Amino acid sequence: MKPFLEKLRRLFPVDRLYEDDARLTPYVSDGLTVFREKPIAVVMPLDNEEIVATLKLCHEYSVPFVARGSGTSLSGGSLPISEGIVISLNRLNRILSIDPDNRTTLVQPGVINAHVSAAVAQYGLYFAPDPSSQTVCTIGGNLAFNSGGAHCLKYGMTSNHILGIKVALPDGEIVQLGNDSLENVGPDFVGLFVGSEGLFGIALEIQLRLLAMPESYRTVLASYDSLEAAGDAVATVVASGILPGAMEIMDKLAIEAAEAAVNAGYPQDAEALLIIELDGEAAAVEAEFTALNEAIKQTQAKEIRIAKDNAERLLIWKGRKSAFSAVGRLSPDYLVQDGVVPRSKLGEALKEIARLSSDAGLRVANVFHAGDGNLHPLILFDGKEQGALERAEALAGKILRLCLKLGGSITGEHGVGVEKKAFMSEMFSEADLDAFKRIRQAIDPREISNRGKMLPDKEAPALSHSGQHPLEKAGIISRM
Repeated sequence: MKPFLEKLRRLFPVDRLYEDDARLTPYVSDGLTVFREKPIAVVMPLDNEEIVATLKLCHEYSVPFVARGSGTSLSGGSLPISEGIVISLNRLNRILSIDPDNRTTLVQPGVINAHVSAAVAQYGLYFAPDPSSQTVCTIGGNLAFNSGGAHCLKYGMTSNHILGIKVALPDGEIVQLGNDSLENVGPDFVGLFVGSEGLFGIALEIQLRLLAMPESYRTVLASYDSLEAAGDAVATVVASGILPGAMEIMDKLAIEAAEAAVNAGYPQDAEALLIIELDGEAAAVEAEFTALNEAIKQTQAKEIRIAKDNAERLLIWKGRKSAFSAVGRLSPDYLVQDGVVPRSKLGEALKEIARLSSDAGLRVANVFHAGDGNLHPLILFDGKEQGALERAEALAGKILRLCLKLGGSITGEHGVGVEKKAFMSEMFSEADLDAFKRIRQAIDPREISNRGKMLPDKEAPALSHSGQHPLEKAGIISRM
């Protein structure tokens, strides 16, 4: 390791190479803070050339690396690797070009999601994917985990908005995937790379597809006496033929947290809220709004509010987007899950999660993308209580298996990371997993790019595991 570090020091000045404990501490975990690992170094490249040089050095010495943006991954996807380095991409944060005529923009991986829309707003354009962390998360991270957001129901995931990627492969070779054309020709290598969680290298430059800003919005807030009723209401709205821009559900705990954080004006007596937003051309929105009102009347809504202006609309969304962080006001620790169920099974899933929560003696706050059945149960616990984390992990595992039982998925937009590796074999066949691994081997035979993530192995973590985590026993991660 010494020769590797000596060469690394020649590549980076001391102000962009962190090796001491104090400067490494912020990088020991990502958004999944229950697991931590200290890297041997963190480097901060300023350009593509420095990234390529770093990858070639890692390849020469078989040193694993993790590319990291803002570290908002909730699955351990950007958790450092034992005896590996972190390549921080935050300083590659320039918007390289904007083409308003073709509605595209070329950006570096460290650009903040919300900064893209801010930069192109003058042309009447915006970037559609809007994860709750969009004010801090980076485009590179969105690409790695195929992030969605509240409006992915109508506009799709990050993969639907990426046209081309300049990629540095794990050995330092640069390749161009896709281009700036809206028409895909040949194998979909962009689709292969997006959502691969950093297993295939580092995105250096990313061509994004932009959309025209909607002409009109209609934002509706409906309250319900039960979470199950709110879930059933989603199926009713979808069955009516309406395609909202977004449909989100928050339960009583999430409402309480959001109100304490931002005072969004949510009804305090509601057991659940359903947020529905229509957007598009004014005439079409008004026609859909009429149909939406008829659909909502068929549900068990106890109160219906309609945003009177844009300020009220933005406040409704501020409450929703702050819910994750706001839950920290209710509990010292929490785990966030990311399972998916068919929309028709939402009510059933929520009822069963409530039962599982009661059996485990742990509170669960629910706030999620109801339109595509993407659940985000937040399991509240106190890490200082003996066995509390293990009980929370066991409950999280039961929720994931519930999603699979109902015909869903173990992840919608948070990725697999280290958190859900064990569940990959329950979702995919052995042949499927073997195909995944062979593709990985073809691109990164030394497995240095984000080693230990996504693909199950003999040390795959299981959330249902009680006691010391298998990766802890192996000395790969720790709970500091």
